[in-house]
Amino acid sequence: MAKMKLLVARKFPDDVLARCGRDYDCRFNPEDHTWQGAELCKMAAGMDAVLLSSRNKVSAEVAAGMPDSVKIIATFSVGYEHIDVPACAQRGIIVTNTPDVLTEATADVALLLLLVASRRAKEGLNMVVKGEWRGWTPTQLLGRQAGGHVLGILGMGRIGRSLAHRARALGMEIHYHNRRPLTDDLAEGATYHKDAESLLKVSEFLSIHCELTPETDKLLDAKRIAMLPAGAVVVNTARGGIVDDEAMIAALKSGHIAAVGLDVFNNEPKVHPGYFDLPNAFVLPHIGSATIETRNAMGYRALDIIDAYFAGRKPKDALAG
Repeated sequence: MAKMKLLVARKFPDDVLARCGRDYDCRFNPEDHTWQGAELCKMAAGMDAVLLSSRNKVSAEVAAGMPDSVKIIATFSVGYEHIDVPACAQRGIIVTNTPDVLTEATADVALLLLLVASRRAKEGLNMVVKGEWRGWTPTQLLGRQAGGHVLGILGMGRIGRSLAHRARALGMEIHYHNRRPLTDDLAEGATYHKDAESLLKVSEFLSIHCELTPETDKLLDAKRIAMLPAGAVVVNTARGGIVDDEAMIAALKSGHIAAVGLDVFNNEPKVHPGYFDLPNAFVLPHIGSATIETRNAMGYRALDIIDAYFAGRKPKDALAG
């Protein structure tokens, strides 16, 4: 029996690529070009399925231009704002994502950013590397201690709850805002805020974990940043568009925000250059899910879904059109 044809649109981890090649007749992308637009449609010619990443944009135009042979698109990500799902549905193309598998790795990075930003690690590293450290002093690089302070979590889904679990071990008090309150067993004593503004007013530390939607686009703007307690620390591992960069940079310069830790940005991979020269801005290149275990799990989850579809079963993570 002939294998189904799979377009593997990015250079995924070796173990994922090996499984692709074992189970499907693949068209690979060994140079890891970011196929976009008409080129992506061209590469999908004759394919039954497409495995892509968040860098491969599937607009309404791309969905309309997809070959009739393509029945399913699996994205190697939880987020799917890069895909026009309704446009794909109109073409009869199923779209799926990879939830659940990157929770722990992303929560680890959120905690990393919280600690590194609050303890002024960027300044300390630069001091040592540049040969400017002259030894310990009682007032050198005094930062913020996490324990005993309020951590506000904006979006208490799987990743937010996983961060809360870690933060409790540091002695932090957990508050959160969600579209609806969690059940008691999931909240584990965390305090619910009906609106984001109420949460911001008490968040000495704030970690962002909500989806990017029209309602959350630039949610953390100048007005809402001003609601945070003076000297707050902000962490974002969700989506860059939730933060208004100009407003955040101004708050960092004024000292109203003591420090920020960012793993996601507007217009990735371009980063607002205003962050680079700020000693209290710690930035990472979107490594939230970047462990071998997690990236393999993401690939396997996507392939499990494609396998299920071609076996005649409804894909578990199919997104509504």
